[in-house]
Amino acid sequence: MKTKSVSKDAWGSRVGLILAMAGNAVGLGNFLRFPVQAVQNGGGAFILPYIVCFLIMGIPLLLIEWSSGRYGGKFNNHSTPYIMDGLGKSNVWKYVGVFGIFTNVAVVAYYTYIESWTLSYILHSLLGTFEGMSQGEVAGFFSSYTDISSSTTGIPYEAVLFYLLVLGLNVFILSRGLGGIEKVAKIGMPLLILFGLILAAKGLTMGESGKSELFPDASALDGLNFLWTPQFDSLLSPKVWLAAAGQIFFTLSVGLGTIQCYAAYIEANEDIALNAVSAGFLNEFVEVVLGSSIVIPIAAGYLGLDWVMENAGFGMAFQTMPFLFQQWGEAMAAFSGVLWFGLLFFAGITSSLAMGTPWMGFMKDEFGWGKSKGALSFGLLALIMGLPTVLFYQQGVFDEYDYWAGTVSLVVFALLESILFSWVFGINKGWREINEGSDIHIPTIYKYIIKYITPFLLLIIFSGALVTPQDNEWAENFSRLSMGESWQLDNNSIIRQLFHSGLKQELSATKSPISKTMLE
Repeated sequence: MKTKSVSKDAWGSRVGLILAMAGNAVGLGNFLRFPVQAVQNGGGAFILPYIVCFLIMGIPLLLIEWSSGRYGGKFNNHSTPYIMDGLGKSNVWKYVGVFGIFTNVAVVAYYTYIESWTLSYILHSLLGTFEGMSQGEVAGFFSSYTDISSSTTGIPYEAVLFYLLVLGLNVFILSRGLGGIEKVAKIGMPLLILFGLILAAKGLTMGESGKSELFPDASALDGLNFLWTPQFDSLLSPKVWLAAAGQIFFTLSVGLGTIQCYAAYIEANEDIALNAVSAGFLNEFVEVVLGSSIVIPIAAGYLGLDWVMENAGFGMAFQTMPFLFQQWGEAMAAFSGVLWFGLLFFAGITSSLAMGTPWMGFMKDEFGWGKSKGALSFGLLALIMGLPTVLFYQQGVFDEYDYWAGTVSLVVFALLESILFSWVFGINKGWREINEGSDIHIPTIYKYIIKYITPFLLLIIFSGALVTPQDNEWAENFSRLSMGESWQLDNNSIIRQLFHSGLKQELSATKSPISKTMLE
């Protein structure tokens, strides 16, 4: 194991550490992806599988990554490659860690572009840009914004400038080390929760003001009731369970290596069990309580639950919410727009800052680079990789990054790290590391969940993504397979994506192809 100089960087307090860890987990998916997944997978029926998956996959992965990071920190390893190299018995694990680092860079390359949207929309909310716009015009505004040949403010290359501004802000904060990240978390996380509570309270108390001419019987409570009323027949659907497991996986930001790098800077006797559980449950509070109480109830209140069920998608944050806020009056629309997009900005930047730490840690471990040099190199690499997602957003480059870096790579990395921890490092040593310095008792059943169930579940998720059946009809395809017929792959399956089969079908079906983005 390589010997390195002792790092002087450290967390200032446990509160700062937990808020930073929670900020790493709390991201755009908490407010955008979770409610959409719930709507598309049976509403209240989604919550039960979601909670089960949190307990058997989310908590174990948090414990694995926290304990792995602290273990690496004992040997002054602060980057994913060196941490994994210290756990494994072969140098191959170091290269697995390098794979994790470049996954981080690829994710942050396009994730900061989403952050720049939120910053731009804050400005437009203050300027009253959306005043008097129809829903279609608000949706069209987003299309204009992401088309770099046009401008919504008269500033040339507006989208590029906002992207550079946000990426530069990330680099500046990262150059301040853990202290800078901790300060942002201590400010951003409380404001995020405060903004969320205000918007949730306003949305759920709209009363008659929430009724529209198109949907006079619509109510915000319809959306909330749908999300929390169990529909037990959906529990038998593999699609619902797979969606719940996937949401837990992505919402906790596991599989990125960021948690290990944060945990590498804590004291050797720090109670990681309590920290991991605290950060996990704080993330779940933000997602389940606040995430389900803003977009869906407000949209249901004005547009009706049927409209929400038909049109729920990631783009509601940008293509629908500014229109809905206009129904509250000019002043309240501006105020609500700042709260909503400010909430999303803080959710985004606390996550993107975490994604920068693995690269900076590796540059320090490998080359002895300081914070400023590490942050600048990270920003430059992210810029080189990220500009194509800005310049060619409408050509589908953004989608490719999101699929391969933000989806497939995360699952693969988490599967490998769970195998490393439980089967290579050894579950007995790992269990001792988890409980060292712990003031709380983790039930012993988790020792076996970590070793057997978590890797198996991750393998199922990856296998499911690899051979996703057409239209997600698992039962129908298994039945067809039992009768000797072929398995029909969906265009979103990894195998189809590798050969661009879905793209070829789209090109052959239309004379004027339009890229399908995650915001549509």
